[in-house]
Amino acid sequence: MYREGLTDLTAIIAIAKRGSFRAAARDLEMSATALSSAVAKLEASLGVRLFNRTTRSVSLTDAGRRFVEQVGPALQEIAHAMETVRSQQTVPAGTIRINAFPTAARAIMAPLIVAFVRRYPQVHVDIVTEGRLVDIVADGFDLGVRESALIPSDMIALSLRHPQRFAVVAAPGYLDHHSAPQVPADLLEHRCVRVRLPDGSLYRWQFRQGDAIAQIDVEGPVTVDEASIARMAVIEGLGLGFLMEQDVHDDLESGRLIRVLEDWTPPFGGLCLYYPGRRNPSAAFRAFLDLARELCV
Repeated sequence: MYREGLTDLTAIIAIAKRGSFRAAARDLEMSATALSSAVAKLEASLGVRLFNRTTRSVSLTDAGRRFVEQVGPALQEIAHAMETVRSQQTVPAGTIRINAFPTAARAIMAPLIVAFVRRYPQVHVDIVTEGRLVDIVADGFDLGVRESALIPSDMIALSLRHPQRFAVVAAPGYLDHHSAPQVPADLLEHRCVRVRLPDGSLYRWQFRQGDAIAQIDVEGPVTVDEASIARMAVIEGLGLGFLMEQDVHDDLESGRLIRVLEDWTPPFGGLCLYYPGRRNPSAAFRAFLDLARELCV
């Protein structure tokens, strides 16, 4: 006789939240086939379908929706009980999940993540990088790393001692045919690689020189939503780009890219580590925050 387990119930919640077997399987670190089999066994045991499945979408049935509404709070209580027990650990162990956009993840990798893993070998750090903004609580993350302006007001934020800086860059070939801009307003006469923010809006390039501030809504041949693609487009000569300095450092050193308007892009300290308030944080979570304050604040 098939007996439902906590893993099966967690799987149902994960699929309902993500709307995808494949995405839920990644979150649960199991194969989509194994997840589908577990759900099928649970549905057979219950004698009712929990999900409507097509080749393109997954949605809860009415029975599935009622099931999730009742099971969800119970699983949260179980998770809280487990968190309470973990808080009694004396040696940090387990997994810490972190969500960050790629540039932020690179910024904290060497000074913090590497040092933490070496100091606490029994803790596994799982880093997920993506450009879109996520609800770190709903998506099962312990911590997030974002610019301070993008952090929800109900989160606790820890400013990181890692100044950021934008760089306006172009390929040498592009500048062979276009004069370099001298002030931000000159960008209106240039082709630029546009960037779409996670909320769907287009990013306006922001500049500051002393008390002078400028925001330019550039135009150009392509719009992207990922920094590595923007960098590629700029290297190929499609136009000027507005990228994080550390993302193009090697390109500038090698001459693949040339920097312009450097005196209009001063450093800013905008990265924060953020997390929800916790009544009983685990030893691993506490150790991570302690090391972050030691090395990065």
